[in-house]
Amino acid sequence: MLIQDFLRRCAAERPDKIALVCGGQRITYGQLEAMANRLAHGLRQQGVRRGDRVAIYLNNSVEAVVGIFAALKADAVFVIVSRTSKPEKVVSILNNCQAVAVLLDARAIAQGVGEKLLSGVPSLQGIVVCGQKNPAADNGHARSKDLASILATGSAEPPRCENIDLDLACLIYTSGTTGESKGVMCDHSNVVFVTESNVAYLENNERDIVLNVLPLASSYGLYQLMASVCVGSTLVLEESFAFPDVILERMAQERCTGFAAVPTIYAMLLGMDLSRYDLSALRYLTNAGAGLPVEHVKRLRQAFPQVPLFLMHGLTEVARTMYLPPDQTDLRPAASGIAIPGVELWVEDENGRRLGQGEIGELIVRGRNVMRGYWNAPDLTAKRFRPGPLPGERVCCSGDLFRIDEEGFFYFVSRKDDIIKSRGEKVAPREVENVLHTLPGVQEAAVIGVPDPLLGQAIKAILVAPGTKLTESEVISHCKARLEYFMVPREVEFRTELPKTGSGKIRKIDLR
Repeated sequence: MLIQDFLRRCAAERPDKIALVCGGQRITYGQLEAMANRLAHGLRQQGVRRGDRVAIYLNNSVEAVVGIFAALKADAVFVIVSRTSKPEKVVSILNNCQAVAVLLDARAIAQGVGEKLLSGVPSLQGIVVCGQKNPAADNGHARSKDLASILATGSAEPPRCENIDLDLACLIYTSGTTGESKGVMCDHSNVVFVTESNVAYLENNERDIVLNVLPLASSYGLYQLMASVCVGSTLVLEESFAFPDVILERMAQERCTGFAAVPTIYAMLLGMDLSRYDLSALRYLTNAGAGLPVEHVKRLRQAFPQVPLFLMHGLTEVARTMYLPPDQTDLRPAASGIAIPGVELWVEDENGRRLGQGEIGELIVRGRNVMRGYWNAPDLTAKRFRPGPLPGERVCCSGDLFRIDEEGFFYFVSRKDDIIKSRGEKVAPREVENVLHTLPGVQEAAVIGVPDPLLGQAIKAILVAPGTKLTESEVISHCKARLEYFMVPREVEFRTELPKTGSGKIRKIDLR
């Protein structure tokens, strides 16, 4: 099965069902299928051939969704680049993947991004300008076409498809918490498997109305779209969570049944008066991208006692590894969960020995969710992906440290790179961060190690605590009462915000 088969099936079975609510538009499955077909023909006319990369440099929008499925229908590989990325980074990514076409909005054209890409990316053959009709797009440059014109004149018939499920579907460039940006290669079978596995444990169905504020450029955001199109439900797509009141009002108006978020979004929600909004239609909440602090798990359960909360773990190289069944959330709020359907997980030491209950080691992932590697980076691929138990297969070495309890539930300990060595002891930042989050008013917390001539590394806490009068001494005293001496921060810094990746993860490399 190919990803676009999800859309084709829904368009055939329920053409008048609303597939997408976005920017004041309500797009049916029949309309979405026809728009994607028309753009696919347009891409082929611009020189896109089987296996070519089509970049999408757009905010969450109808055009971005159409672009994804159009690229797939053209037998191409879609590459979503975060709209917040600077033009120089866009040039770098498009050169890395040798993009042949790119979708831009009219604002990017006005800012000169189109010309920068045409002059700086030799492989680029065409630009599709999205948004309001822009005659200059058709007349100003031979390699620039206007999306509105393509949709008005192109054929709505599906283009002939040659791809099979082993062909690449997309490149997802990692958000780079370590400072490196790599294109993760995902074939059709990878994406279809992850989508169907997610749908299985979330029990998604055609009656769901899921609100997504996460960028489609991130794995977590992209799979909200994939799940909706897989089961024929409705996706309410927003650009971001920049205006929480507007988002919650939209959630109430659309009677949304599902909501996906990251810890920073939930931290904002917990600081709001949620009683002002009718969220009674909610069927489930999900968290991924980073672990939700235990204190926030407890407060969310109090705020939404009747709504199941799915805590999930994943990384771009495998999309999703595990989830915590909602009936376990109150019993073990610190757990990350169990393997998603169809995936095998274990932890091992540096010598490759599988570890048992309570032992800390690197999480290893085996399954069809293990992606193909990094685009044009064989050395980096070899470090992350290694031979698996069966001849010819590969597993993913996650870079995350976990332990397993006596009942088989996995617990995240730390990124291998984040472990702090202080006073001869190893400190997992998340354990300290969980304690910091129990301080009233702390919205976000990050713990890092800083060089110290005596300790090796001293522990530093960086907090976002708006509206409080917390002092450094109060924070340290709080930690001393709850942590072993070598885990207590030596230094506390207060900030108004923490640096984030495009998917909402805290960029500790910037804090260091």
